[in-house]
Amino acid sequence: MEIRNIATFVRIAELQNFSQAAEQLGYSQSAVTMQIKQLEKELHTQLFERIGKHVKLTQVGERLLPRALEILDAVRGAENVTRTPGDVTGRLRIGTAESLLISVLPPILMEFGRICPHVEVSTHTAPVSDLFDMVRRNDIDVLYFLDQKIDFPEWVKVAERPEAAVFVASSEHPLTRERQIPLERLLREPFVLTEKGISYRYAMEQALAAEGAELHPFLETGNTGVITKLLLQNHGVSFLPEFVVRDFIRDGSLSALDTTCPEICMYSQLVYHRHKCITPQMERFLELMTRHAKDPSAPCA
Repeated sequence: MEIRNIATFVRIAELQNFSQAAEQLGYSQSAVTMQIKQLEKELHTQLFERIGKHVKLTQVGERLLPRALEILDAVRGAENVTRTPGDVTGRLRIGTAESLLISVLPPILMEFGRICPHVEVSTHTAPVSDLFDMVRRNDIDVLYFLDQKIDFPEWVKVAERPEAAVFVASSEHPLTRERQIPLERLLREPFVLTEKGISYRYAMEQALAAEGAELHPFLETGNTGVITKLLLQNHGVSFLPEFVVRDFIRDGSLSALDTTCPEICMYSQLVYHRHKCITPQMERFLELMTRHAKDPSAPCA
């Protein structure tokens, strides 16, 4: 039984598509088909059902998949015995939210680049629902997102960390001198917010709705960097994850507003698909992210 055939079996199971698996593995589709036929012949069973363009694991294939992943993990472990981190090559595809990419990931990616200088890293930002679909299609290797606690049977959650979200404005804004700002007073200010549907904005709007209040921003943008720049110029009020504006609050240029709105806490979460074959570069990135998630200074814990 060839390891190559087992790896091909796992990749097809991940993608549920022979041609996409062939493209990702660098084989012709006929070669991939032949590898699966060889594996099925050795095991004396059918591993996939092919109905039109759809590919689905048979019951035997579903039982084989976790064992196949164990085999590949064992092979990778054997290879790692003699491999130093600097020897790791390949690619790492990270799906994430723009706010996390701008504010949290840069130092982690720099450290990862120091440890694994020969790995090609790419990041992909999109709404969480789209990123989940990318994980299912194996278009990304790991997903780092911000939302309420989410758990699905198909995901392996490596780490999660509480993240506060705050109403924020320039330190020169008159509201920074007030305490327990009533919602009706707060909502008279011009707001600049991330786009509708973003997790923390949705949670905030739900909290306001529970109080019979509604917010209409004068500007919406998916770029938290643009929002922060406007706040620093004392243009309006916003609602953002604390990690986006933490440095500006520390240096005194921005201030978190003291409002009567209930505290809103989201969670940054790191997951991958349970059928995903973990590469050495994934393993090292997951280790770095796990250490970050255990930081005792995490807010709203």
